[in-house]
Amino acid sequence: MSLHESAEMYLETIYQLSKNQSGVRSIDIAEAMGYSKPSISRAVGLLKQNGYLLADKDGFLTLTEQGITVAEKIYERHTVLTAALMALGVGKDTAAEDACKIEHVISDKTFAAIKEHMEKYKPE
Repeated sequence: MSLHESAEMYLETIYQLSKNQSGVRSIDIAEAMGYSKPSISRAVGLLKQNGYLLADKDGFLTLTEQGITVAEKIYERHTVLTAALMALGVGKDTAAEDACKIEHVISDKTFAAIKEHMEKYKPE
């Protein structure tokens, strides 16, 4: 199943939040993304329905294996692209903002080439 950019952003946000705190709830996502609770509720429902997310009885959210796979891919793209743009002299905030836009549309082939280049020419 192909995901829309917004779904990828939700998964990436949940992934990042879960790395920094013990439990993630919809309110945490709303605060992190600056979206309304109804928007988050709708997105969480769709992600659960499509097998990317689980919710327990207390409202804590957990990425499924499928959700983790997508989130890790997007997060890796974000970090590599941010570093690549910064290596070109772009400021950190602008690089992160631009990487966030690029990460959803760049082809796997092009991303792999950028990643390989960054690994090959990594400053020591």
